Amino acid sequence: KIVEVITTKELNYIVQELDFDDKIDILEELPANIVNTILENTPKEERHLINSFLNYPDDCAGSLMTPEYISLDKDMTVAEAMAHIKKEGMDAETIYTCYVKDWGRKLIGIVSLSTLVVADDNVKIRDIMHSDFVYLNVYDDQEEVAEYFTKYGFLAIPVVDKENRLVGIITVDDAIDVMQEETEEDFSKISAITPND
Repeated sequence: KIVEVITTKELNYIVQELDFDDKIDILEELPANIVNTILENTPKEERHLINSFLNYPDDCAGSLMTPEYISLDKDMTVAEAMAHIKKEGMDAETIYTCYVKDWGRKLIGIVSLSTLVVADDNVKIRDIMHSDFVYLNVYDDQEEVAEYFTKYGFLAIPVVDKENRLVGIITVDDAIDVMQEETEEDFSKISAITPND
């Protein structure tokens, strides 16, 4: 109802202020003609990214992830990494875990903000990153996503494609939404099949 009464300019402002993953969720619910209007007023690079995210099936990790994360180069020093986080951090979904990529966007490690804060400024990221880490594939089922968050207790988990290229992260708040959906679905199934006393 709100979308029907506000102007295109107001709608574009609202959509542009959303975090990327929330933007995708909203666009999936809007009528096609309104989505087209919004995309026409979106920068070309972001429009391409939005279209690729909209193409993931609703029940997979790709539909839950956001591309708003901090990535670091393995050859950066801690000082360079901290400067990069200060510059890019306000646009990231979370800064507590940073993702180390090699050439071709391949995910090769993770490093926590707490590790960076206590490390010497001249240490290279490759020397303090963890190369043994948990990740999801873009086509993993959302139930598996929820299980990973329950099992490991992470605030965010990286998502890779079939070539192990980092394409996004899923944060715990999105995993909690999935857990709630799954619980409601399970209760609906139980109530439909359990006989009344």
